[in-house]
Amino acid sequence: MEDLHFYTNPQSRGCIIRWMLEETGVPYETHLLAYGSAMKAPDYLAINRMGKVPAIRHGEAIVTEVAAICTYLAETFPQAGLAPTPGERADCYRWMFFAAGPLEELVTNKELGFEVPPKRQGMMGYGRAEDVAETLEEVLTGRPYICGEHFRAADIYFSSQLIWCFNSGAIEKRPVFEAYADRVSDRPALKRATRLDEEALARMKASAA
Repeated sequence: MEDLHFYTNPQSRGCIIRWMLEETGVPYETHLLAYGSAMKAPDYLAINRMGKVPAIRHGEAIVTEVAAICTYLAETFPQAGLAPTPGERADCYRWMFFAAGPLEELVTNKELGFEVPPKRQGMMGYGRAEDVAETLEEVLTGRPYICGEHFRAADIYFSSQLIWCFNSGAIEKRPVFEAYADRVSDRPALKRATRLDEEALARMKASAA
């Protein structure tokens, strides 16, 4: 059994890592942390000094940040087929980190109600929401997944950010986005992960009652 520990809250970005873990098929132990004191407790701060989830501990290795965790797990467990092939690496890393940078920056600003002044758009990684939508429509047109023909770890992170982005109204829904979202949402591992997080949330609510 792998010495793999997963620190999460079912109402956090940890849902993305739960999905990634279920795709790998590797056994792991889940540690549920409530917001507030549990995430700021000394034991967890020794894992992530930021006091945020998700994080994983694999033996002595600790990884935080969702894109980094997805990349680490894909490369550490190659038997799952989630790491890019040499020919897919450019697209994998490009779009994984586009999602971690400009795309998350855009949706966060939208959630906060922050509008970038037109003269300051050049300072932002995403520039304009319209440019992001056009860029993503172009890359997803004519390919089933972000790296091409095969589902990879990059799709787990990228699709999660993209769905958050268009559900929040940060970019408009377009048919190519919705078709891609439907495709990845039909994966059995995501359905298992969703069920596990729903059960975990119910347990947390029951214990807090």
